[in-house]
Amino acid sequence: MEYLVGVAVVAVLVSVPAIVLWRVMRGRRELGTSPAERATFETLHTASLAGPPLRAGLTADGAERASRHLRALLGSAAVAITDSERLLVYDGAGDDHHAAAAFEHAEATLQDGRTQVLTIECDLLECPIRQAVVVPLTTDDRVVGALAAYGQNASAGLVRAAQEVAGWVDSQLELAELDRSRTLLMEAEVRALRAQISPHFVYNSLTTIASFVRTDPERARELLLEFADFTRYSFRRHGEFTTLAEELRSIDRYLILERARFGDQLQVTLRIAPEVLPVAVPFLCLQPLVENAVRHGLESRNGVGRITIVAEDVGAECRISVEDDGLGMDPDRLRRILAGDIAPKGGVGLANVDERLRHVYGDDYGLSVETGAGAGTKVNIRLPKYHPGVSAR
Repeated sequence: MEYLVGVAVVAVLVSVPAIVLWRVMRGRRELGTSPAERATFETLHTASLAGPPLRAGLTADGAERASRHLRALLGSAAVAITDSERLLVYDGAGDDHHAAAAFEHAEATLQDGRTQVLTIECDLLECPIRQAVVVPLTTDDRVVGALAAYGQNASAGLVRAAQEVAGWVDSQLELAELDRSRTLLMEAEVRALRAQISPHFVYNSLTTIASFVRTDPERARELLLEFADFTRYSFRRHGEFTTLAEELRSIDRYLILERARFGDQLQVTLRIAPEVLPVAVPFLCLQPLVENAVRHGLESRNGVGRITIVAEDVGAECRISVEDDGLGMDPDRLRRILAGDIAPKGGVGLANVDERLRHVYGDDYGLSVETGAGAGTKVNIRLPKYHPGVSAR
């Protein structure tokens, strides 16, 4: 019966946040005193401890840190975890004489993906290891490893418990894979942004700097230093996130170079609340919007063009807008661009930034754009000041 209590809890654990588990455990005396209730709370707590190490994927370090908690969930004398090529950890009784053969015990399961019940030969009468239940660990329907539960006998309860615990481990590994895929996607999107920003901006900046070399060498030197600082920031390789202050500092360098190019035709207004400067934001989430305003809002129009950048402190959120009084665009075309149905011609994609924001914060935090033909464009962003997993390091 003790196995079935653990099985029922593990089956629903994936949807229970760790903080909820902690609160449940803290109040377990108040919530119930029956043996079944205490067993349920203890199982939830143990599983919550095993989860975080597995969110890094199937690694030796993660398996080692999770193994004793998994052994407690199973109530087994020992557990072993392997990947597809080697033993990652053996934890529990018999580690001095059974660990060496643990990977061999898992080989059949790794080959055919089926649960195996094995008889373990041992000459030591006092050893509690006599049988093992070996179950596959899978990700995307691929067998990536195995979990073995060792004990005196492989009861039906232990087989069922091992399969349920393995299913829960599978869910943690799939979440780890999603985290990895999300990170790779974010990196790919940042690389795509760099590829779109760089050629156009580099060419225009160097052309502008070259025009000052003979007429105003000191100005050319200052602009070259600003260009170097801007590109150093844009092409840095560490961190998905930065502070709003750093992003705005990079935008200021960009606008210095663009004002050198456009002269008095480009006017910029910034209204930034000091309280939001430390807020962590996705790297290069604002600079593309400013470049988009310059390129599509001002380059093709006559006379003075104005850009206004506002960052406001609104309770738990930071609200940012980038507005230009340029040519604007057809709202239907904009909707199709943000949906990915069509690509903008030669520009920095709003869809790229919109998708990155939604990946990080959820669908409630994408771009909101106000525009119309001949009416300019205003791009609005809402960001939570604090969000799990978002920090500028």
